Parts: sequence; C-alpha cells; structure tokens
Amino acid sequence: MSPVYLVDWPIATDPGSQEIIGDAVARGTAEVGVQLHPWVNPPLEEEICTRNSFAGNLPAALEEEKFRRLRDAIEQGFGTVPRIYRAGRYGLGTQTARYLSETGIAIDSSVRANYDYSRFEGPDYSHHPLTPYWTDRDRKLLELPLTTVFWGMLRKQGEQLFPLSQKIPRLGGLLSKLGMLERIALTPEGVTLEEALRGCDIAIDDGLPILVLSFHSPSLAPGHTPYVRDEDDLDRLYDWLRGVYSYLRAREVRPTTVAEIIDAVQL
Repeated sequence: MSPVYLVDWPIATDPGSQEIIGDAVARGTAEVGVQLHPWVNPPLEEEICTRNSFAGNLPAALEEEKFRRLRDAIEQGFGTVPRIYRAGRYGLGTQTARYLSETGIAIDSSVRANYDYSRFEGPDYSHHPLTPYWTDRDRKLLELPLTTVFWGMLRKQGEQLFPLSQKIPRLGGLLSKLGMLERIALTPEGVTLEEALRGCDIAIDDGLPILVLSFHSPSLAPGHTPYVRDEDDLDRLYDWLRGVYSYLRAREVRPTTVAEIIDAVQL
C-alpha cells in the first residue's frame, strides 16, 4: 500500500516536504497529487472569505491559474507528474473538470458523496453517486468519490431522510442512537473505529468497487487539528488505521494505487 499525499501550495514549495515526500515518491512507496486551497495559493487576487475558500466559486480564469501554478510546482518539487486532484474543502466548480483533463489529471476525488456544503456557499454532493464515474464523454477524467455510507434500518432512505434529520434539532442523534440512520464517512477524524467497520461492511456488501479513506495530514501531530489534540488522540488515530486495514484484509479487500486505478480503467 502506498499513501497518496494531496499537496497544497505551502507543502509543494517547502524544501523539507519536497525532500521527505519526494524521497518516498522516488522509492515508489508514495504517490503525490494536487490539493488546491485557494486562500494560500497564488495569485492571491480574491477576497479571503468563506465563499472563496471553495475554489470553484472563484472566477474560472483565477481558479485555473491557481491550479496550474500549483500543479507545476508539484512536478518541479517532487519530480513526478501528479495524476489525481482534490479541491480543498471539496470545492469543485463548473470549469474544474475541463482544466484538470487538459493538464493530465486522470482522477478527481473532490466529491464527498452524501454531504451538502451549500449552507457555507459550497457545493451540494448529497445526491452524487458513491461509485466511480466518468465526468466526460471522452473518458479522460474519472471521479473517485470519498466513501460515505448510510447505516441503520432506514439507510436505504438515507439520501432523502438524512438532510431532513439535520434540520430538526436532536433528530439526527436520536436516529443514530436508535440504530435507525447514521452517516459514516471512512475517516479517523470524528468517526470511531466501530462506526468505520460498520461503514466498511455496508460499502463492501453494497458492492462498491473501491473504498476511499482520507484524513488531514496535520492530524498526525497533536495540536494541529481538533481531532488530535494530544498523544492519546494520536494513538487512537493509529489504532483506527490499524483496525480498519486489518479488517479490510480479513474481508479480502486489497489496497491499490492511483497508477493501478488509471491502468485498470484504461484497459
């Protein structure tokens, strides 16, 4: 298994990060992709605000220029051509797929299925599929959604019921406690190991061809995210990863890489 480091501008241009991640990439033990956080990525021409933290809300030319500068910095700093992209805050725009395809990106993983960010002026992915799908007729850009499933007796109605449960105070918590409906994302950030294993079972039993797990790399050091505030939290994060990967092995789910996925869909 090789991790995929989705790199933003500060990491792409940091000599220490280039040395550490670049060495892993050169040895074939890691892959690197692009993650655009517009508020730290030149050119800095927009107002810094919540709306503009979703890159897809920027003027299309500005979004594209930020991406191209970041992509080029990654290729130069890490000695590899990035083939996967994830928008910071999952902020896809109407023109994003076009410039991704034009610059050699083969996979986008910005869609967080079953999540709605419209109250923050972001995108609504609550009705997007969980399975991978082509974004264009020419089959140049594959969408690889992050894995988030519904669990519980009402999970088949989750797409309709979960948004409603979030609008009524305490209803979501009550449905989860009663085992009626729960949304489970495959991440160690805010999701317990027990919940994650239930999510893995649902995803596998529903026949998802690929499971996408993710977390923010700052969580690997205490104090940088609300999910890992001390060494005990960090131990729990590693226990989560060990538990999930062990369980997936037991269920005969094998790890893969960006390169393998690209090769598989191009056959």
